[in-house]
Amino acid sequence: MFVTTESDSLFRLSGPSQADIDSFQDYGHIVFQDVLTEDARENLIDEVTQLEGARQFIEGLEHQSEPRSYFVRPWNDRGPYSDRLIDDPFITALLCSTIGDDYHFCHSAYNIAPPGIGELPYHQDHHHWKHENPVNLAERDKYYVQILYYPNGFQLGDRSLKVIPGSHRVAPTGEATPERMLAGEFDGEAECKLKEKRLSLPPGSMVYINARMFHAAEAKPLDSPQRYRIFTIDIFKEAGPPHRFTQEIPEEWLAGASPERKKLFMRDPYTEGCWNAQ
Repeated sequence: MFVTTESDSLFRLSGPSQADIDSFQDYGHIVFQDVLTEDARENLIDEVTQLEGARQFIEGLEHQSEPRSYFVRPWNDRGPYSDRLIDDPFITALLCSTIGDDYHFCHSAYNIAPPGIGELPYHQDHHHWKHENPVNLAERDKYYVQILYYPNGFQLGDRSLKVIPGSHRVAPTGEATPERMLAGEFDGEAECKLKEKRLSLPPGSMVYINARMFHAAEAKPLDSPQRYRIFTIDIFKEAGPPHRFTQEIPEEWLAGASPERKKLFMRDPYTEGCWNAQ
């Protein structure tokens, strides 16, 4: 891991507004358009695209027989800019203002999506919900937050993000499907009209979501003018047992880390059978 002494942020904002916090609580997400500085945006793109596997994937795009995306999880090979995202002052202020001080870094990933990729249907990412172990049932109401970064952005209908604002308020039962939510059957429980919201975001944007909220990604057309869409994600969880993808922290991440950063990493990773031992 890279250790920086720079105090400046990668973001144009120092923290969330009250309207941002209200949006997270009421609708399950906050959209930050063009929030990365130009320097951060450009360097994040360079860091992702110059990783060996990503670089080889991009160089071979014209030779793909069928469109496929490139996905890495966990994303351990982070450069100095992507490393700083983990505890940038803006990110720390955002997490503390929305979910409190008692949270851990869970895991991260990145994705490169070229034209021709199909849609990602509506889903929730709070991984404890689909497992009936007692420890999972006890954890279901705790926060699991995803920070979605789009350094080169996306246009509407071109691998764009879709969300159902307010769907995080609905209890996670088998009956609470996105189809039934959009049909209005759970408006009362959500205390709002549940309807689809399709996003178009300029380069350098970010979306901060409660993973209880249903979200999806639209297909990327074969004639998309964008050669590929870059997507990176950092996930943070409220303190407690590991989630399904809580990663083991590499030793180099801990070497030289500040006490504050070490607190983010000092939790158990997910291993087969770990929930049974709780």
